[in-house]
Amino acid sequence: MTALTVHQTARPTGFPAPDHFRFVESRVPEPSPGTALVENLYWSVDPYHREMMDGDFELNAPLEGRALGRIVASREPSLPEGQLVFHRKGWRTHSVVTPAETRRLPLHDGVPLSAYLSVLGGTGLTAYVGLTRIARLREGDDVFVSAAAGGVGTATGRFARLLGAGRVIGSAGSPSKVRHLTEQVGYDAAFDYRSGPVADLLRTAAPDGIDVFVDNVGGEHLGAAIGALRERGRVVRIGTVGQYNTPDTPPVVFDHADVVEKSLRIEGFLVRDYTALQEELYAFAVPHLLSGALVPDETVVDGFERIVAAFLLMLRGGNTGKILVRAGGRCG
Repeated sequence: MTALTVHQTARPTGFPAPDHFRFVESRVPEPSPGTALVENLYWSVDPYHREMMDGDFELNAPLEGRALGRIVASREPSLPEGQLVFHRKGWRTHSVVTPAETRRLPLHDGVPLSAYLSVLGGTGLTAYVGLTRIARLREGDDVFVSAAAGGVGTATGRFARLLGAGRVIGSAGSPSKVRHLTEQVGYDAAFDYRSGPVADLLRTAAPDGIDVFVDNVGGEHLGAAIGALRERGRVVRIGTVGQYNTPDTPPVVFDHADVVEKSLRIEGFLVRDYTALQEELYAFAVPHLLSGALVPDETVVDGFERIVAAFLLMLRGGNTGKILVRAGGRCG
């Protein structure tokens, strides 16, 4: 059998291209004592990978990433063959893992496997932590979400509604995504940020202001939201995807006096610091998934050989919801 692994070959300037990556073939590795071999079934491609390409990822070495797979060979009793696991040694068809590098999947009946990388995975955990721990969402709070049609954005909108938010407003990059937000995800209002100044568009969508801003973009969105926040408003900083491929973007412009005069709080976080809340996320989200009140928003690309194309598609905004890659399209 042959294993495939994706390596990064060069540091991009601006948007990455296919020639920044290379597929490497090798024999399927064998597990050593204390490890197990996982045949991967689903892979996650995420915006943070672009940021890591600038220096965190080692060149000409396997890329890391979230993945789900089945143990097919084991030399570790706590990792039995047939067990489905989550791990971060993705961007390869086969991974050798230790117990410390894996998490068993609970496999709730009626929940699709892909959900454990979307609303029940790091994407959903990011949205859940942002609302419950950073924003400390209160019932009736009006929430604005940037990049609302992406994985974290759709999960944030759906979770905010289930947690009792008031109005939920989102921004997206096309009219079709705006329609998806209001017709499918449950946003009360949404706008195409390409259609005008964000501050004007937000003022129209939320004329009475907002209480919480969940920011995946930065830039003009952040400046507009600070102006729209009410007294004791909160900004949850998750990412700056609007600047990952354009490092020369001008700095955010906003009235710094607003932060003091309106007693605003601006806080960022890394979801890896909140993995202890994974079971809490399951307890919150699984019942809603089973009842149909929560629906995963996913764009699924079939075939590991298309993982680079899926990543580049996501960076250009070609996905709606969480983008995943599925092995052969037969994983459930």
